[in-house]
Amino acid sequence: MVTYSIIGLSVFFFILQSIPGIGGSITNALQYAGIYSIPNPVFGFEPWRMLTSLFAHANIIHIGLNMYTLWIFGQILEPLLGKGRYLALYLISGFGGSLAVLLLASPMQGVIGASGAIFGMMGAFLVIQRRLGGNATQLLILVGINLVIGFIPGFQIAWQAHVGGLVVGALVGLIFVETRPQSRRRLQIGLLVALSVVLVVASCWQYIA
Repeated sequence: MVTYSIIGLSVFFFILQSIPGIGGSITNALQYAGIYSIPNPVFGFEPWRMLTSLFAHANIIHIGLNMYTLWIFGQILEPLLGKGRYLALYLISGFGGSLAVLLLASPMQGVIGASGAIFGMMGAFLVIQRRLGGNATQLLILVGINLVIGFIPGFQIAWQAHVGGLVVGALVGLIFVETRPQSRRRLQIGLLVALSVVLVVASCWQYIA
């Protein structure tokens, strides 16, 4: 149900984005750029965009590919992890993707799309497969191809979000694998909270320093 809910929200916002007259305003309200994480009198301070940008997309191909990939991995990961852990993976990975945009891209580079979170799902699944003895060769090839595409000039793809989401998703997957026993669930929650705090602090680093 989490997978379908995310798809439903993304489609809902895409429909709003497509309405003449208000679509551009909706996109502007949801998109993220590094400048929104740095308090300033012109753009304000709106760090929640690091998550709202996950639910906006540029065009029908963009949302179609992202939602199809989300559906594929969601069918595997949501039953495997459970709704709560699966949602945590999606949101933390998406935040990690936005953090990479903040740290590695121009502060004026606007980004939208669920790609960071989806790469996080790939990263988590890759770690889980490897640690549990599954064959992850095909997934490695898929991730590699998608990463390379992000670096091709002219595609207007935020490769930073892909890399950030992949790394953070792999970390979340590692936490899940290493805390599988029921007796380690408190440790699992603690590590997820700690990782989230580290990411939030890192997102504030540029103006704290």
